Amino acid sequence: MKYQYQIRVSPEEAANQHKLTQAVSRHGGIALKDITYVNILKRSIDARQKAIKINLKVDVYVKEAFKEDKVYLPDYQNVATKEEIIIVGAGPAGLFAALRCIELGFKPIIIERGKDVRTRRRDLKALNIEHIVNEDSNYCFGEGGAGTYSDGKLYTRSKKRGDVDRILKLLVGFGATPEIMVDAHPHIGTNKLPAIIADIRELIINCGGEVLFETRVTDILVANNKVTGIKTLKGETINSKKVILATGHSARDIFELLHRKNIKIEAKAFALGVRVEHPQELIDKIQYKCDSRGEFLPPSPYSIVKQIGGRGMYSFCMCPGGIIAPCATAPGEVVTNGWSPSKRDQPTANSGIVIELRLSDFKNVEKNPLAAMEFQKHIEQKAWLEGGSTQKVPAQRLVDFTQGKISTNLPITSYKPGVTSTDLSEVFPNFIHKTLQEGFKEFNKSMRGFLTNEAVVHAPESRTSSPVRIPRDPYSFEHIQIKGLYPCGEGAGYAGGIISAAIDGERCAEKCVESLQNS
Repeated sequence: MKYQYQIRVSPEEAANQHKLTQAVSRHGGIALKDITYVNILKRSIDARQKAIKINLKVDVYVKEAFKEDKVYLPDYQNVATKEEIIIVGAGPAGLFAALRCIELGFKPIIIERGKDVRTRRRDLKALNIEHIVNEDSNYCFGEGGAGTYSDGKLYTRSKKRGDVDRILKLLVGFGATPEIMVDAHPHIGTNKLPAIIADIRELIINCGGEVLFETRVTDILVANNKVTGIKTLKGETINSKKVILATGHSARDIFELLHRKNIKIEAKAFALGVRVEHPQELIDKIQYKCDSRGEFLPPSPYSIVKQIGGRGMYSFCMCPGGIIAPCATAPGEVVTNGWSPSKRDQPTANSGIVIELRLSDFKNVEKNPLAAMEFQKHIEQKAWLEGGSTQKVPAQRLVDFTQGKISTNLPITSYKPGVTSTDLSEVFPNFIHKTLQEGFKEFNKSMRGFLTNEAVVHAPESRTSSPVRIPRDPYSFEHIQIKGLYPCGEGAGYAGGIISAAIDGERCAEKCVESLQNS
């Protein structure tokens, strides 16, 4: 027999199969000798009380052998001779769109401006150490997209749980740990994702698809309001009746291209702020309410949302045991992001702390759909100047920031290019600066000890989401003006993170194929 239970246990019981079995025996009134196996289906941490508990959903096998449900990849067919669909961008939206195209019998041609996931590392090293920004190969551009080397979080608020589970299973099929199917906030880790991304690419190629690296799209070809293909920086023309545009939230040249061609785009509000780094030990003490988290609890994350003067201010992309990374995509700008390795074993914790912006915050937004993007760019360029015209970021200790004091000294942080002590009011408009100052004081009311000069504020955290939306029909997913053009993922304004981008990539591929089959 197999029974399913929801059970609350101690961290030690959750980590030890024998102790977990004993706890299940007590909970279910089942003789210990009759339980053959306890399989954890879902796991989350409840740290609201001093006695921390782990919430588990388990299958309990009683007098019955446990059979592990293996995850299998779909039966991908060879599509080398099939009709071609162009996919611009090899991030999660583009890669999962390609996999779905193959599954449905069409040949994807992925065009990626950056390098393959392994070669990309050299440009990241040059960015971190030599402050050299490669506009086509960086933390945002290259195989796997922005998530590959900036954390690999898989948590999504999407309500389409079936779609989420499908994406997680595909990732497990490509080599991710099955734990991502269990944890409430699944995470692969920047050290593990590259191999998974490379395996996805190999499958696409082995099935007859194409992946063209270091190939920047410079034009989208249109005739009679229908897409006919794309043109590359190398002068090549690739023809197709369908183009899935999955270029990510930082592809400013694509937004500018669409605007020049009078292909409708819209300014989109986004969130902007700073990235704050604390000692992980301090965050653990605050969140777990103990001096040491011990061996059975993971490094603690945190999540805070406040209303400050009518604006939302919240933590974003929190990275326990993580590192702050330089994510500029062009010379003359500074951008921060954060990531964690799979073990989350670094001594520091960081999070984006951002405030919501509105369309009314941007100038001439009715006539200029790039207004939000230009606002974003302006702050990144000011940060570059304030940081010393290198990839060093302008920074302040957290209490000093709230009091408007320039920090007399700064500790070495995890941000490898380095930090420059400055007054961050020189980086941000007054309304952003004041909201952040007041917001951190409110944060401290929810997390006593959060407001400390042990923490360092790095500026800016500006690439939270796309500052542009590329409008599409809600049913066909085609651009409202150009037939055959499918705006997709984060860059088009329809996703936020690896999982939601992958889901949107699959849906765009399905709509694209449906249109071809019905034509």
